[in-house]
Amino acid sequence: MFIDLLPRLLRRAHAVRLQTRYLVPADVPALLALEHDKWEPNQAASEAMLRQRIAAHPQLCIGTFCPRTGKALASLFMRPINPAIFIGPTRWESTANLSADNVLHRQTRSLFGISLSSNHAAATDAIFRFFYPRALKSGWRDVYLGSPMPGFRRARELEPGLSAWEYVHRKKKFHAGEPADPQLSYYFGKGFRQVVSIQQDYFPHAPSLDFGVILRRVIPLSQPGKLWQRTPLPVIASMSAMLFELVR
Repeated sequence: MFIDLLPRLLRRAHAVRLQTRYLVPADVPALLALEHDKWEPNQAASEAMLRQRIAAHPQLCIGTFCPRTGKALASLFMRPINPAIFIGPTRWESTANLSADNVLHRQTRSLFGISLSSNHAAATDAIFRFFYPRALKSGWRDVYLGSPMPGFRRARELEPGLSAWEYVHRKKKFHAGEPADPQLSYYFGKGFRQVVSIQQDYFPHAPSLDFGVILRRVIPLSQPGKLWQRTPLPVIASMSAMLFELVR
């Protein structure tokens, strides 16, 4: 039992030494380095895009940094979203486009994860520990995101008649319902376990055959929203370890 818990305890201890906070414009150079380290050139956010996201929703942009070098280890950018947009065909550009903000999006209690960039597991965990207490305090209810399905092209090469729906709902053996696709499996481990829709031509991604999957994660304990709004943030933050374990 202890051996199974040891990797998680080590990540948690290391996370204490990381710096996690809301992003500011001065962070853009470090964020650009992370973008280009993590993504292909046509996928990485530009300087203008990063600045626009921080300016539009500063409390929905979070980063984890190495306190010694200042290097950005992980970043999460979000925006308010009306979930009805996912009922019909949609593309990443439209859901991530901040210039499309309107009354419907501003009045929602739902968020859309524009991007999660990380090359450091403990830094990603630190972002979610930082985010969940603040999400409760702000009254957010759930988070949506669009995921690629990078194993789809290979799977269809082996089974030409395989549909996107069949592939998305394939499970690993002996893993309690965990998706077979590696990226969907990663988000499953982060609590994004509800498949909302499967979108064709969601964004250019050859391994996914340009498909994307809209996933949803309910923010833990978000139902008594008015209670959390009246609760001081330090009190909610003291529960962050428990909140984080609820999504694992």
